[in-house]
Amino acid sequence: MTRDLRHDLRRDLYAAGAAVLLVTAAVLIGHHIQHTRHTLRVDWPPLLASWGPHAGPGTPAAVALAAATVGYGPALAARLPWRALLVAAWGTSTAWILSLALIDGWRRGVAGRLTTRHEYLQVVDRFHDVPATLRDFTGHILLESPDNWPAHVAGHPPAATLTFVLLDRIGLRGGGWAGMWCIVVGATACAAVLVAVRALAGEGLARRAAPFLVLAPAAVWMGTSADAYFAAVAAWSVALLALAVTGRRVRSGALGSGLLFGLTCYLSYGLTLFALIGAAVLLLGRGRVRERPDLLVLLLAGAAVVPAVFTLAGFDWWEAYRLLVTRYHQGAGGVRPYGYWMWADLACTVLITGLATAAGLRRTGATLLRQRHRLGHRSRLGHHSRLGHRGRLLAPGPDGPRRSGADARLALLVAAALLALLVADLSGMSKAETERIWLPFAVWLLPACAFLTRPRAWLAAQAALALLLNHLLLTGW
Repeated sequence: MTRDLRHDLRRDLYAAGAAVLLVTAAVLIGHHIQHTRHTLRVDWPPLLASWGPHAGPGTPAAVALAAATVGYGPALAARLPWRALLVAAWGTSTAWILSLALIDGWRRGVAGRLTTRHEYLQVVDRFHDVPATLRDFTGHILLESPDNWPAHVAGHPPAATLTFVLLDRIGLRGGGWAGMWCIVVGATACAAVLVAVRALAGEGLARRAAPFLVLAPAAVWMGTSADAYFAAVAAWSVALLALAVTGRRVRSGALGSGLLFGLTCYLSYGLTLFALIGAAVLLLGRGRVRERPDLLVLLLAGAAVVPAVFTLAGFDWWEAYRLLVTRYHQGAGGVRPYGYWMWADLACTVLITGLATAAGLRRTGATLLRQRHRLGHRSRLGHHSRLGHRGRLLAPGPDGPRRSGADARLALLVAAALLALLVADLSGMSKAETERIWLPFAVWLLPACAFLTRPRAWLAAQAALALLLNHLLLTGW
């Protein structure tokens, strides 16, 4: 190993160590606050979970799948044909999520998750007249309102609940079907991120990221909440936009991206922050955007469809959000201390993305700093930055301009996702439970692992974290 590689690996380990310290502080300080003030409203801070070592029917499959992915994942990701890789990633991700969920058994791990008193399936029967329910939706958000909605129904725009109403209407009734919908659809987020990374930063980096997207610790919660489904819709919105700005699917990609972004905003209020990731994609493909002004027109037209449908049906998104803020502070959100959760939520992010991602984000920052330094150096020398294919910036580096430019583009995409997550954090509307709420953002941090050397060691760390979390804790989601 060269001196530079040893130096980079040492810094990676420092980043991972800092992440461990952050989680340790969140656990210790959180337990003290909860036991003395009882204001965190979680049993095992910073997670909504309780201590309960256990095993289940999913344990052998989860362990075997983790071992196989660590051992063979990087090599297969490098060799498989691209379309086969996407299918394999989706299938393996689905199996990983399902096996982790089944550690808690079918009832608790899958079928019962969306049937509790806070969840969407509790109100399916109240949507027998969908237009009337949409018109009256905001009248049941506040706690003092008659027949107030359960927490998750009140906390999301009605497209979230309508998804499960539609499943019920076509005969896929009950928690089992709802749970499997979230698992199977949620797992496609892995493929969507790969499509976007390949389009924007090249196939090599996408292939390196694939095993980390499959074996993400986030899978512990991807199988237990509707946020996995939200993550997939948001991810495909970004993926289609990436295809549009790279010229592969300009019209269909832009229109489809807009449609899915509009749907994303009506699945979860907080996912409007995906506009930041979309803006990064447009910046990376600015050459194509200049060449094809109809791209933005189609994107905006598509994005207007879902809001227009719900508005015409009588649902006022802005009024609902205003009432939700009030409802949020009426409940646990009004009690949980912002000063703790502002940084402890980031510890939750470490637990859902893993130590490999902490190291990958360190490399992401280093890549952006190097790119800035190179541009500044070229500017001081009076040179113009060289533009690559379709207007993308390419700066020369030790591996040549193409590799350096691809790294910078991936780093910018990951940085945009991190920025969106930090804005959500600072808003104060995500105090606790972010191991579930931030799943849509988390899947866009995982590609940072493509920058890492020694992928098998980092993959083993990711798998070990997921298995420990799922076997030692009884998660609330």
